[in-house]
Order: sequence, then structure tokens, then C-alpha cells
Amino acid sequence: MRILVTGSSQGIGKAIAELFISKGHDVIGIDRMASTIEDNHYVHHQCDVRDHESLPDIDDVHVLINNAGTQNEDDININLKSLIKITEKYGVRKGIRSILNIGSASGHTGSEFPEYCASKGGVIAYTKNVALRVAQFGATCNSLDPGGVLTPLNDCVVNDPVLWNEIMEQTPLKRWAATDEIAQWAYFMTVENTFCTGQSIIVDGGESINSHFVWPTSL
Repeated sequence: MRILVTGSSQGIGKAIAELFISKGHDVIGIDRMASTIEDNHYVHHQCDVRDHESLPDIDDVHVLINNAGTQNEDDININLKSLIKITEKYGVRKGIRSILNIGSASGHTGSEFPEYCASKGGVIAYTKNVALRVAQFGATCNSLDPGGVLTPLNDCVVNDPVLWNEIMEQTPLKRWAATDEIAQWAYFMTVENTFCTGQSIIVDGGESINSHFVWPTSL
């Protein structure tokens, strides 16, 4: 199949692109950074997703994965408005099989910076809107909403023992996800899944369900 991944030069996006390539798919990447993947089954377009007029013409996209995103850098325009533009350009059309938006658990919990939470909350609502519209093509649209993921962008907290211990206190599984774990979820939701649609799947090690219940000493 023909797979389009935004934000494919590092982190989650790169892991997703590499997994699809390893499965024999042709992958097209869009990223404002230069390509970091060298493979005959990969084509890279260096482009800022906010530059809507410069988005490349790409035909016959079967799977669209909206991964491009940022934190505290024009979050609404990058994480939400550009995701909408790209989805309308490449995804809402006959021939599409699946659309997956990489959101965030904070879009459900609100536990993040204000504009980041707002942008990811918007992704959840837009996912449902798109799911209704692409159903006529037999296609699915979901969002995959991770909690903490081990990427270079998160080194500032991962490498701080005090902050890391505080974060782990909130995470029942006592670890964060690796990028290849999120990539496996992306592959499942877009290739193996054919019936779940309009859903936002939280993958956060249990952080969002941590209720801090105080157990009675008598039990």
C-alpha cells in the first residue's frame, strides 16, 4: 500500500515510517527537516505542514498518518489546523483505506500546556467528524493518543531524576512507551483494524486512570 506519514524525520513518525517500510509498503514522508531514512521504498518531501500552498501533490494515498506536531510552538496551527488541511487534501477521498491522527492523552485529561491540550482536544473531535465522512469509502479514522514516549524532545524530564520520579509516581506501569511500541499500534489501527472507527485510543501506561485511591488500613 501507499502510506503517507507527516513528521517522519524523527521520533514516533520515523518509527512508524520504518515499520511500514519493513512490512513492504511504499512510504511517503512530509517533514520540515531533511530525510533521515534511506530506503528505495521511501520518498521524502521537505515541507513545513503550515505552508499549505507548498504541500506536494500525492496521488493514491491508501493510509494517512498525521504525526507532525509540536509543543509550545504554534501548537494550534501545527497540531490542529495543518492536520485538518492535510487530511482534507490527501485523506477524504475515494481510495483511502485508513486515517490515523497521532494525538495525545492530554487531549482527554487536560494535563499539559494550554494550547497543546486545546490542539489535541480538537484532534479528538475532528477524528469523529472525518470518520463519519470516510465511512462511505469503507475507510476508518481514529486517533492514537499516547502519554509519555521516549523521544529526544522529552529528554529534559527523562534525564532529570526528580521530575522522572514524580512522573513515574503517576504512571502505574512505571515506564514510558518506546517509539516502536507506538508504531506497532499505528500499524494495527490502520492495516489490521477494519471496523473500529471514530475512536480515540489512549496508550499511556495507565496514567490517565490513576485515581490516587487511598486504601483503608483495615483491608
